[in-house]
Amino acid sequence: MSLPYNGDLIKYAKELRKNATPWERKLWHYFLKDYSVRFQRQKVIGNYIVDFYCSKARVAIELDGGGHFTEDKIKYDNDRMEELKKQGVKVIRFYNIDVDKNFYEVCSQIDREVNKYLSSQLK
Repeated sequence: MSLPYNGDLIKYAKELRKNATPWERKLWHYFLKDYSVRFQRQKVIGNYIVDFYCSKARVAIELDGGGHFTEDKIKYDNDRMEELKKQGVKVIRFYNIDVDKNFYEVCSQIDREVNKYLSSQLK
């Protein structure tokens, strides 16, 4: 099932792909790029762009740096998560430091969430 998206954001999403953060590059190149279920980078969903998205499992992954700790940004992120949840997308958030210090656990958690969704579809 295809999700609605704001076509005006496509150009910006492409720029974000070209200018990925070091943490996004690490997660993409060392895990998601060759993961058994396809992920997309900088995917436009509705009026938002998520860092990574797996349409088969309806899972979005967000990597947060220090800019996500302000009151305004926390509210924006929460509103965004609620909107994505209404569209049936589960958002998993990690801090950049988690990608640096706990990479195996980040990858394991992503794998668990994707497999949890996929196995629920078999029932």
